Amino acid sequence: MPLTQSRYGHGVAHDTMPTVEVRRSRRRTATVSAYRDGDRTVVAIPARFSRAQEREWVEKMVARLEDKERRRRPSDEELVDRARELSDKYLDGRAHATSVRWVTNQERRWGSCTLVDGSIRLSTRLQGMPEWVIDYVLLHELAHLLHAGHGPDFWRLLEAYPRTDRARGFLEGVAFTTDGSRDDDADSGSSAT
Repeated sequence: MPLTQSRYGHGVAHDTMPTVEVRRSRRRTATVSAYRDGDRTVVAIPARFSRAQEREWVEKMVARLEDKERRRRPSDEELVDRARELSDKYLDGRAHATSVRWVTNQERRWGSCTLVDGSIRLSTRLQGMPEWVIDYVLLHELAHLLHAGHGPDFWRLLEAYPRTDRARGFLEGVAFTTDGSRDDDADSGSSAT
C-alpha cells in the first residue's frame, strides 16, 4: 500500500500544521476513513482518487475529527450549558450548577461537586470519552446537588437517563484497564464534597 505524506492546515490553534498521512489503498474502493495516530492524522482513501479528491476528502475528514474531538472536550462554558440542558431534560430543571469546570487533580474520581456553592468539577481524564459518558458523569454530579449520597432516591433520579448502565460499565472498564482495580464507588468514582 503506497503512502503519500502531506501536511494540511485546517484552522488549527497556535498556528500549528497537523501532519496528515494519506494512505492510498487499491483494496479500498469507495470508503474514506481517518484517525489520529499520536501527533499525526491518518486518512485512508481509495488509490484511484485524484489529487483534487484527496485534498477534498482530507479537508472533510480532518474537519470531522476536529469536530468530534471538540465535542469530546467541551469548554467549561459548554459544560455549564450542557449541565443546564441535562438538568432540564432529566431532572425537571431542579439541579442548578453554579459552575462546571475541568480539573486535573482528580485521579480516583470522574467528577465531584460541592453542595454549598453548587460547583461541579470533572476530571480531565474524561476528555476524549464519548459524549454520553461525559453526560452521565455530569448528570451524576447534578443529581448530587439534589441528593448528597448514593441512596435509592439518588439512583431514581438517574433512571431517566437511558445510558446510565452503559456509561457506568464503560467507566468501570476504563478504571480497570488503567489501574487494574475496581473502585468501591463504581458508578462514576465520584461523591459530593
